[in-house]
Amino acid sequence: MIIPWQQIDPTTLYNLIESFVLREGTDYGLQEKSLQQKVADVLRQVQSGEAVLVWSELHESINIMPRGQYRPY
Repeated sequence: MIIPWQQIDPTTLYNLIESFVLREGTDYGLQEKSLQQKVADVLRQVQSGEAVLVWSELHESINIMPRGQYRPY
């Protein structure tokens, strides 16, 4: 189930995104980005609708994924 980011407390949203960024092993090319830059990038993607917050009832967890990859069960 997609969770509207607007319904999440800003501090909680930041913490969710930070946790997501820390667990992702993403290659940012030749220039490494700071944690704050990575969080800001993901936040922009969430706010623009490119990425969505997804609640998994099965795993009782929240994930962030590109909107195009989301498949409701």
